[in-house]
Amino acid sequence: MAWVRYLAALPFLGLLGGVFFFNRVTPLVFGMPLLLAWIVLWILLTAAIMTIIYQCDPANADEPARRTPR
Repeated sequence: MAWVRYLAALPFLGLLGGVFFFNRVTPLVFGMPLLLAWIVLWILLTAAIMTIIYQCDPANADEPARRTPR
């Protein structure tokens, strides 16, 4: 499960690392400057990555006997 920690670090690296490379105004992506499109992309990717991490966590296994009703 050590790879999950690396997977959790990807959004952090993608958002901060992309600022230096994609800080441009002229290429527009869906009407947004390239940097804004990069940030929106990483927000969506972060949600997908966190979903994968949640599914891989053994504490979230679906065991009805173990869960207590609220």
